Amino acid sequence: MEIKKVAIQGILGSFHHEATSRFFNEEFALVSCVNFHDIPECLHTNTAHFAVMAIENSIAGSIIPNYAIIDNNRLKIVGEVFINIQQNLMALPNQQIADLKMVYSHPMALLQTREYFKKYPHIELVEYTDTAQAAKRIKNENLKGVGAVASLVSADIYELTVLEQSIQTIKNNATRFFVLQNDVNPKYEVAHINKASLKFITKHQVGSLSSALKIFADRKVNLSKIQSMPIIETPFEYAFFVDVVFDSYEQYKLALIELEAHVSHLKILGEYQQNN
Repeated sequence: MEIKKVAIQGILGSFHHEATSRFFNEEFALVSCVNFHDIPECLHTNTAHFAVMAIENSIAGSIIPNYAIIDNNRLKIVGEVFINIQQNLMALPNQQIADLKMVYSHPMALLQTREYFKKYPHIELVEYTDTAQAAKRIKNENLKGVGAVASLVSADIYELTVLEQSIQTIKNNATRFFVLQNDVNPKYEVAHINKASLKFITKHQVGSLSSALKIFADRKVNLSKIQSMPIIETPFEYAFFVDVVFDSYEQYKLALIELEAHVSHLKILGEYQQNN
């Protein structure tokens, strides 16, 4: 049986790696991408069978450009996974916090831990491309006096000592990831569909959005998220990306039939099992 190849933004030890491990509870091979825009090409060329892409964070909100990547590149959402983001301070073995002169990490990780580092004014915080990349650099270049803020998985992979765990200011910090495939040739069979991600554009009429949303309520389909995005070609008009959760797949499909009559454009980005 062929090992699943999964494209992510980042490397071994990144939070995308952790999310992939959480979703695929089996052996897989990572295909590392420098940025999110490289991911669709990996799927379209079969360099990877799946992709895992962050889509929102409980603190920072939606990663809006990633919705456009999914939509514009015909990617299909086949699953979702949530992980609790824990930021940890690490360095080479036999180093103490007092020995550190600087700490590398992704800008978001540094933002989430800035309050913690106020206790250590001697440490300079330096922005880096990725949390795991920062840990890897310390290991590869044997950087003493330098720390990284990254995942516990990174510390294990790159043989660093964790000086303190869970140093982020807000302890309940979750990130949601989509599991993606090429929409032209989907291979993943969802065992139980009870959630969907949709894109629609309302007609240019008063009350069109409220009418569209009422359809879901009438069919007992729960709207769990709505995100607007400007339509570049038509200024001051918006597309809406929504997530809906339902107990009855039949009622959900009937809602889509009714919705199609009320909007100018409707696209199913994916139907999948809700991650609890």
